[in-house]
Amino acid sequence: MAKTAYITHPDCRLHDMGSYHPECPQRLQAIDDYLLSQGVDTLLTPYDAPLVALEALFRVHAKSYVEKLRETSPTAGIVHLDADTAMNSHSWKAALRAAGAAVLAVDLVMRGEVDNAFCAIRPPGHHALRAAAMGFCIFNNVAVATAHALEEHHLERVAIIDFDVHHGNGSEEAFSGDARVLMCGIFQHPFFPFSGAHDAAANMLNVPLARGAGSKEFRAVVEQQWIPRLESFKPQLILISAGFDAHREDDIGGLELVEDDFAWCTDQLKKLAQGRIVSMLEGGYNLDALARCVAAHLKVLVG
Repeated sequence: MAKTAYITHPDCRLHDMGSYHPECPQRLQAIDDYLLSQGVDTLLTPYDAPLVALEALFRVHAKSYVEKLRETSPTAGIVHLDADTAMNSHSWKAALRAAGAAVLAVDLVMRGEVDNAFCAIRPPGHHALRAAAMGFCIFNNVAVATAHALEEHHLERVAIIDFDVHHGNGSEEAFSGDARVLMCGIFQHPFFPFSGAHDAAANMLNVPLARGAGSKEFRAVVEQQWIPRLESFKPQLILISAGFDAHREDDIGGLELVEDDFAWCTDQLKKLAQGRIVSMLEGGYNLDALARCVAAHLKVLVG
């Protein structure tokens, strides 16, 4: 059985973008409740997410953007960063914890203290651009983790896997053309953020899926496109933007995946990079489906 780190923090539950926002604090509670009910929590090694060092953020975000966010952080109420991304008085610290979890996860895996790690964090990250919040995301957690692995652990080949229903445009912006990083993603297209389907750099393997695509289409992409590229690339670490909003019960999108698809994909990835995997929560807004998907994902990571 693998030693799997489960990294989270109560601060991540205090970030709240307002009533009826799909990216709600209840997402983490639903996950924890289900893991407890299934006994999966006993298989995990818990860690508190630290506050990320600002220097780690500056590798992928403009210093002026980070400083503006800190200044924008309200003492009460909600401040909107874009049409669907907002901060309350706890969001700044929650975002620092989310990115800090990603960095800690990389450190734990690369030091051999755990075999793999899952970051149960919010806000999510893969839409966050170098100098702008976007799509519920404030800091790009997976990009921060990738840059940390490259710079602090001196890795030469890091893979990012993104199976969210939305294209990880922020992650692509961060590493487009960087030969040290291979990013493999599926996403519904045409769909928010309306990117990724054209003119990608050579190190970006973007595979858009039409509304209604399900297990058959997804598994064909993994087997026929992702795995051959990953085997050729020989990643030393795999980072997963684990978005579970491609599930058939999640009405934010229109893909038709089920829990078994995420578990199967996780198993395929475990065979690569000596099993070194750091996974971090992105989308997933149907609370029941989200909790089941995370549990299925974690069961495979634990083995």
